[in-house]
Amino acid sequence: MEIFTKQLTPVDLERGLVLPRDSNLEHRELSTIVESSAGTRLPDPVTIHCSTRSGRLVFTRGWHDIARDAGLRSGDTVTFYQEVNGGAQYKMRVRNAG
Repeated sequence: MEIFTKQLTPVDLERGLVLPRDSNLEHRELSTIVESSAGTRLPDPVTIHCSTRSGRLVFTRGWHDIARDAGLRSGDTVTFYQEVNGGAQYKMRVRNAG
């Protein structure tokens, strides 16, 4: 089930990924598997901390590691979704703009 898709801005990369208002996530730690649009995964799941800044949900801790390790830049797109296979598992698919 897709939770959101977002094209990244410089602010998302520098300060934390600001989630769309309709993302319906709660404040918590989310263990997330990250993969490219080609299906290549980062070696280990990353725990992302979801917190509130200025009334908006933001991915902070863990997000910067994903952005660095996946080589994300402004204009790239991320899709965050949940797969339910006996338990909740979060995944993020990244697609580079270039």
